Amino acid sequence: MKLLTLNTHSLEEKDYEKKLKIFTEEILKEKPDVIALQEVNQPLDGEEADGEVLKKSGFIPCPSEPPSCAVPVRLGNHGLRAAQLLRRSGFLVFWTWTSAKVGYGKYDEGMALMSRRPIAEVSQLFLTDGRDYNNWKTRKALAITLNIGKGEEPVSFVTAHMGWWKDEEEPFSRQWERLDAFASSLRRRADVWLMGDFNTQDSVRGEGYDRITASGWKDAYRAAGKRDGGITIPGAIDGWREDGEVPGMRIDYIWYGRKHDSGDRKSRGDVLIEEVRTVFNGSDCPVVSDHFGVLAECRTPWDESAATEESELSRKETSQKFRR
Repeated sequence: MKLLTLNTHSLEEKDYEKKLKIFTEEILKEKPDVIALQEVNQPLDGEEADGEVLKKSGFIPCPSEPPSCAVPVRLGNHGLRAAQLLRRSGFLVFWTWTSAKVGYGKYDEGMALMSRRPIAEVSQLFLTDGRDYNNWKTRKALAITLNIGKGEEPVSFVTAHMGWWKDEEEPFSRQWERLDAFASSLRRRADVWLMGDFNTQDSVRGEGYDRITASGWKDAYRAAGKRDGGITIPGAIDGWREDGEVPGMRIDYIWYGRKHDSGDRKSRGDVLIEEVRTVFNGSDCPVVSDHFGVLAECRTPWDESAATEESELSRKETSQKFRR
């Protein structure tokens, strides 16, 4: 199983169209099973995508509370455009998106999850105390659950874009309490993967990184048999500029937690993190954001049956296209 997380910076990026193409080409090359994206933007005044467009893109709506507060997907949505390009290239994805706030004064800014397998469930939650859509500090998390393999084993994936440890108004610690409680509830019936921009450095003790590990979550990078330097931020970016020059940080992560139960875990098999490396880092692939992406290659108990399921899905999709 391959997992990818990237803070895309999407529409705010210079040469966006070129970088969107680079992004989709790299996805076609790496073929990640689940993709977690943050800062997935769309123009505030863009034309709303109709139901048929969304259906053809593989979109699964995210329930909102109340429903009247749901932000519609617009044609310029970064997630929609990426999904359309991938599907046109023969890479079948299912995806969901939610918006958290107004970004840069001109976007609906949110996050997306993409999967090569059908999405069984979608959910979201606010991480911050405040829910003001016009407040740039408002933050959410987005989750999907997949039923994988012949046994339809549930596996959940969560993407988050966290605030900062020292923020007095919306501190990281309170956001983490909410995210941990939510993800832990998912772990009652499924293995869970947390992916995203956590805005906390692994080199700083007594702050966010230590708080997460103390809560029982495993850092895939640290668990990997093979890994690179790990830096996901090469220099100062929005939210960190007040700290002056930053030599390089690792603030984007893939965490995992096994299902909570009283049974024999060995009977369910082990998760082996084979390799974790950065992508879109200017080395093997051009930079597409102010963050590098993180790609994890894992061996999981459900990989073999999932591969068979994926092959069946691809054949069905090809057959449907032929009939059309």
